[in-house]
Amino acid sequence: MISIGTFLVIGAPQIILIVVIVLLLFGGKKIPELMRGLGSGIKEFKDASKEEEDGLKKDKKE
Repeated sequence: MISIGTFLVIGAPQIILIVVIVLLLFGGKKIPELMRGLGSGIKEFKDASKEEEDGLKKDKKE
């Protein structure tokens, strides 16, 4: 019997297919720019979540 979790497994062939599709859609020159934007977005998210966590800890102490 196949479980739902089996469909969520990503292997090497799936990753290669995703990379090929991204290259075809955006081209090789746009990829670094997209990754920079993604990285800065993740950094901002982490900073905001850390500030929120620190604020909650401060409120608990008071």
